[in-house]
Amino acid sequence: MAKPKKPSTSRQPNGASSIYLGKDGRWHGRVTVGVKDDGTPDRRHVSRKTRAEVTKVVRELEKQRDSTGVAKAGQTWTVQTWLTHWVENIAAPSVGENTIDGYRVAVYHHLIPGLGAHRLEKLEAEHLERFYRKMQANGSAAGTAHQAHRTLRTALNEAVRRGHAVRNPATTAKAPRLEEDEVEPYSVEEVKSLLAEAGKHRNAARWVIALALGLRQGEALGMQWADIDFELGVIRVRRGRLRPRYEHGCGNRCGRKPGYCPQKINVRRETKSVKSRAGQRPIGVPDELMALLRRHKEDQGQERALARDLWTEKGYVFTSPVGEPLNPNTDFHRWKDLLKAAGVRDGRLHDARHTAATVLLILGISDAVVDSIMGWESGKSARMRRRYQHMTGPVLQQTAAKIGALLWAVPADVAEEAGSRAAVRSGPAAVDSTVYLADLGGRRLAFAARQHAERVVAQWSEDRPGQSAQVEEMGRERWEAGGGAQLIRHEIPDRRMVHHAHAVFLTGGERLNVGSPARWSTWAWDFEPDLYTDLPVRWHTSRRPGQEIEAHVRGTDEDAVSSAYGEACAQAVDRARNSATYGDGQS
Repeated sequence: MAKPKKPSTSRQPNGASSIYLGKDGRWHGRVTVGVKDDGTPDRRHVSRKTRAEVTKVVRELEKQRDSTGVAKAGQTWTVQTWLTHWVENIAAPSVGENTIDGYRVAVYHHLIPGLGAHRLEKLEAEHLERFYRKMQANGSAAGTAHQAHRTLRTALNEAVRRGHAVRNPATTAKAPRLEEDEVEPYSVEEVKSLLAEAGKHRNAARWVIALALGLRQGEALGMQWADIDFELGVIRVRRGRLRPRYEHGCGNRCGRKPGYCPQKINVRRETKSVKSRAGQRPIGVPDELMALLRRHKEDQGQERALARDLWTEKGYVFTSPVGEPLNPNTDFHRWKDLLKAAGVRDGRLHDARHTAATVLLILGISDAVVDSIMGWESGKSARMRRRYQHMTGPVLQQTAAKIGALLWAVPADVAEEAGSRAAVRSGPAAVDSTVYLADLGGRRLAFAARQHAERVVAQWSEDRPGQSAQVEEMGRERWEAGGGAQLIRHEIPDRRMVHHAHAVFLTGGERLNVGSPARWSTWAWDFEPDLYTDLPVRWHTSRRPGQEIEAHVRGTDEDAVSSAYGEACAQAVDRARNSATYGDGQS
């Protein structure tokens, strides 16, 4: 059979598609669909037996190129390989720490196990919808499935933008329906019950700030004393607390998850700046709350004195008993404990923010002031109000006065009898006026309950026969005005002997002589009871504001403390020389 005659045609212009008969007897087509990474034209080749067949394929390629685009040639992406590349190499460097945590959970725990084997270009909307239904059938909440959907949509949008996929099926798939629960803010009576109960515990001002001012959890935990202007009565929100991310400090020998490792290392910075203009804001503070913050600062000074060398000064308003910023997870559980102790219905910590916003609505505060207090970016009109209606001192003070009058209202007869000073104290910080002192050979420990003081005296007398110990009573105001160790305990301190070891190293790893003994032992009740556990040994390293690294070791087993001391010092030297590995030096 004779070969078909090759038609004579003129040369096609650059970039145009071409169809021709090859020497092999087959018809060939070449279509320019874009540009390769090296800048040369990306021309796709197709081959068919007849001219009509190859013409049809060429026209389809041209139509796809002109509408949605043609996927790049080269690597064939699966959902698993693309999501892994996207979350670690594209998303991680460009989004915040909390955002990437959410992405990683959705990718590694849900999307890859459920969809990872699909070819990226073969993924269909129906695959996603069946996957979402399967997630919910296996117990995942609709919100979890919706988070997986949003993450996948974001990742596939990037794949389309980079030419690795032609379309994004997540924009077509129907996401799980979310039925948001109606948030019921706490009533004024419930708020007062919570504030009264908060006054019985440490960091009481933490919950007053949440309920009265509506600060987000991260904003409250990231607040530092430099952000509070006591003269003007204003708090300036500047940063937010990040959730810690831990790695093993024991070389993964403990067999636990990193967060439960006894020598865990936090590799994430403690706070990040509030970037948005709405987030960085001044807030007027009621006089009652400002007085509570002053008392809280005094209490923190007492804790600092009691903690001695264990204290790490970082300037935070709300800290652990050794000066470290509060862990958001611990803060959440303290909120739950507060609700239970106050006899108030259960609720989310974020419901305190809803409550504060509702209080502002009850008071009739203008939209512009509400947006500023709450840090909301509510649209163009709100942005214009913030731009032209400046938050001057009188506006902040008037708002603060209204909040204080509503939440700290005192009956008239009580106010007349006790005076304005007592009226402030009858709010969240009201306590018994009598302090019970356990006099232990001249050293006195103050307790809120007499039975606690009596028990400590009995323990002391049992351990030291013949030494004097007795219980005394004193007025609270007289005790607090006397200076010295003014802490009033609400529980029995531990009587165990605790062994300590401590060292400080300079940036290059050189040991610093701090003029105090490297090792010593003392009774646990010389410190706050909750500074210690029943562990035979516990140690950690920390960075001082001046960049020195401290190694702290303590525990009830003296031999274990001595053994761990060398390991703690080795880690401190490594941390001093390799600060980036431990998340140091970041703000």
